[in-house]
Amino acid sequence: MIPVKTALLWAVLFYSCTNDIVKVRNFLADKHLPVGTARNIHTVYKDSGMVATILDSPLMYDYAMEKMPYMEFPEGIRLMRYYGDRDSTLVTGKYAVTYTKTELSELRDSVTVINYLKAYTLKTEQLYWDQKLHYFITGKKFVLYTPRDTI
Repeated sequence: MIPVKTALLWAVLFYSCTNDIVKVRNFLADKHLPVGTARNIHTVYKDSGMVATILDSPLMYDYAMEKMPYMEFPEGIRLMRYYGDRDSTLVTGKYAVTYTKTELSELRDSVTVINYLKAYTLKTEQLYWDQKLHYFITGKKFVLYTPRDTI
């Protein structure tokens, strides 16, 4: 008997040898398999020649063929965001998922957000992030450390 992972690998290889990309995409979506896997990623995004964002993660799965495409970071994420006014924010979590079309992300397990200019640190177990609006939301308990208070 062939193990399930081996059988899926052979099926992907078999479908990959055909010229019909639609069959390959449908197969991957039906089996809920990622279309791409990346290890030890380090991505730098620049805006107008300046570094805007640096993303690091030990593992990323790309589910681009799903009805709601997303990228999953099951081993955590570290995102550094730089702003033009010498401000920067570091976001970390042990798990993250980001939805490509909506630009919404969820971070879970030991989530930390540090704003260096304001010297604010937020710690929580779950955080949602709207990448378009640069807005964080959580429904979980959190602790916010500021230079003057702990909330």
